[in-house]
Amino acid sequence: MSRIENIISELSSISNNPKKAMEDYKKETGKGSVGVMPYYAPEEIIHAAGFLPVGIWGGQKSISKARAYLPPFACSIMQSVMEMQLEGVYDDLEAILSPVLCDTLKCLSQKWKGTSPVIVFTHPQNRKLEAANKFLAEEYRLVREKLEKILDVKITDEALNKSIEIYNENRKVMREFTDIATNYPQIIDPIKRHAIIKARCFMEKSKHTAMVKELNAELISLPVEAFTGKKVVLTGIMAEPNEVLEILKENGFAVVADDLAQESRQFRNDVPSGTDPLYRLAKWWQEFDGCSLATDAKKSRGPMLMDMVKVSKADAVVVCMMKFCDPEEFDYPIYYRQFEEAGIKSLFIEIDLETTSFEQTKTRVQSFSEML
Repeated sequence: MSRIENIISELSSISNNPKKAMEDYKKETGKGSVGVMPYYAPEEIIHAAGFLPVGIWGGQKSISKARAYLPPFACSIMQSVMEMQLEGVYDDLEAILSPVLCDTLKCLSQKWKGTSPVIVFTHPQNRKLEAANKFLAEEYRLVREKLEKILDVKITDEALNKSIEIYNENRKVMREFTDIATNYPQIIDPIKRHAIIKARCFMEKSKHTAMVKELNAELISLPVEAFTGKKVVLTGIMAEPNEVLEILKENGFAVVADDLAQESRQFRNDVPSGTDPLYRLAKWWQEFDGCSLATDAKKSRGPMLMDMVKVSKADAVVVCMMKFCDPEEFDYPIYYRQFEEAGIKSLFIEIDLETTSFEQTKTRVQSFSEML
């Protein structure tokens, strides 16, 4: 195997087996892991405590027990998270950080049935006010105090500022990766691209940074080959299950950019500079735009996606619509109309982690490929 294949294989293994990643981290450091619910949580506070932040995004599974606690129209991320916590999947976590950016997250945070303590905090939605920054910094201060008590550690401002720099370095390297991968779609197919990005949910960030930085260097040493398939930009919450990405790959599509909450939205912006680490983390939320979960009166998501299409020379946008996700559904008509006016082609596919049959998605993708 080449070095590129080895790196991709290792990152794919981590993205597919977070439990082993947690166990390996504990063996190496003697410290456990803290779960991070979607979508935007201050992982740097966990990192500064010396514990491993672990993304909680549910998984592909049938739902039965969760129906007693969540309505059937709750999105499949939250349904599967509830199902898995009832099965004890998250009981090894030291604590859970739970932002409440949508109605279903609010319900889930109040109905947590696992044994790990849950720390709930609120993002202000009138984000452009200075008062919002101060409010969120205070929320993060409470998160830090609760984590210190649960984990029996002291989280200093110095450690927090250092963790922010480690995370900013990872964000920078990940943005470089997504740009470089655009030129190598034969090597970085949709499934591999997703695995490389997802692995950062389960790894200490400096280690993930080192691996991706090496991967970037290996990729740019290769000649750029002509790609005969179609290039697309993905937008939505997530593009799982992997069968969806497999269908794109089978039909000759390459993912050259994304606006997915599970992927590039996590590292789109750096945490700004400053001396107060909690205020810096709060400021990130104020400067973050183009997401259905972050109130944006200017509705910049459509123009942002159109810029992505232009820069990446994509042929179309694939909208990965999480079933029953109200915020995403509210945004869709706005940017769809903007696509139509700009002559940008788009495909709408429904994402549901409970799905076991993908024939409808396959038919839609095949038809779209022929139309392009």
